[in-house]
Amino acid sequence: MPLVEADTEERYGAKAVGLGDALRAGLPVPPGVALPGPDVDAIASGQVAATTALLEAVRSLPAPLAVRSSAVGEDSAGASFAGQHITVLNVPSAGDVETAVREVWWSANSDSAITYRKRLGVFARPVVGVVVQSLLQPETAGVMFTRNPITGADERMIEASWGLGEAVVSGRVIPDSFRLTRSGEVLERRAGLKSFAIRSAPDGGTVDEDVVPELVESLCLGDEELEALSGLAADCERVYGVHRDIEWAFAGGQLYLLQCRAMTTSAGAAAPAVKAPKVLTESLVRVPLLSDLPESDHDAIARLFTQRTFAAGETVMKEGADGAAFYVIESGTATVTVGGAFRRTLGPGDHFGEIALIDGRARSATVTADGELVCQGITLWDFQPLVQRSPTMAWTLLQTLAGMLRQAGETGASS
Repeated sequence: MPLVEADTEERYGAKAVGLGDALRAGLPVPPGVALPGPDVDAIASGQVAATTALLEAVRSLPAPLAVRSSAVGEDSAGASFAGQHITVLNVPSAGDVETAVREVWWSANSDSAITYRKRLGVFARPVVGVVVQSLLQPETAGVMFTRNPITGADERMIEASWGLGEAVVSGRVIPDSFRLTRSGEVLERRAGLKSFAIRSAPDGGTVDEDVVPELVESLCLGDEELEALSGLAADCERVYGVHRDIEWAFAGGQLYLLQCRAMTTSAGAAAPAVKAPKVLTESLVRVPLLSDLPESDHDAIARLFTQRTFAAGETVMKEGADGAAFYVIESGTATVTVGGAFRRTLGPGDHFGEIALIDGRARSATVTADGELVCQGITLWDFQPLVQRSPTMAWTLLQTLAGMLRQAGETGASS
């Protein structure tokens, strides 16, 4: 759906609808499209019709592109998932968007996002909408609050840095800070320490580019830019209401609105229409929890898996964090540690995290990718409905769990 037509939060998420509202109100938003949650699920699971429709929808957008999450309930007055759900920047072409959408889908099902959801009491399957927009090449970017988030004062607070705003949002630089009255009068200017700027890389992705020494501690916004931001704050409050958290950027001398959300106060998808990989089905036989299921059940479960790739050194799951996904390694190796101590190395065909499919509770170990690690993963949200539709499968799993508990008890007694 063209972003300007996104108008239902339950379908597209608050971020997409908020940007749609901005476009309908004439605010300066980069062009884009909104993908509803069911379409994102279909793309993540590899359904050909969905990926073809995605390509058609984004083909007309000027590249490079930015792919952002717009999960239902993601940004509200009671919760903000900033830092939990990823944004994929500088996607080179329409043909590369599918992979980026899958990464965003997985970020909403990551251990950190699941932990945050449980703390908020919203432990349920995420509905992940996605926004795809043309990526700006900004001179400066950052965030603005229409009320001071620290003191609660009725004033604008702006944080800014050179390049893409991810440097500010991710907390990787000390940004310049400005305080303005509601009428736009500057109350304070404080220079930060901006030793690098995040820029688009020629071959996709982003790079950290050193800032010339004379600009590291120089203010990156002047009076003209601050006046424009003050006007944007007023426009956003007119359209959305008071107390807004705004992401913005100046590109080519023009101010753009990237996102506007409320300031934070402190049942299963259908099986994708793809054939299960034979190697994955064979791997499930070796999973103790699933080993007693018949071949037909292994096939049904395998069809729910989605590929996920981890970079070298990336933490796949962290000891003590809540999780909702189970993985089978397709290629690469990973290291398992408990309490910081090495336990073993996992390779192709090995699996981990299966108990999360039952209880979604804290991980018992940390798994880290040694090099590029390609996994097939399934979430609690997809697994549970399959079990609920099959009493025979549920009963077999119950018997298997009982046997595992009995064996553990006997081992403990004998020791």
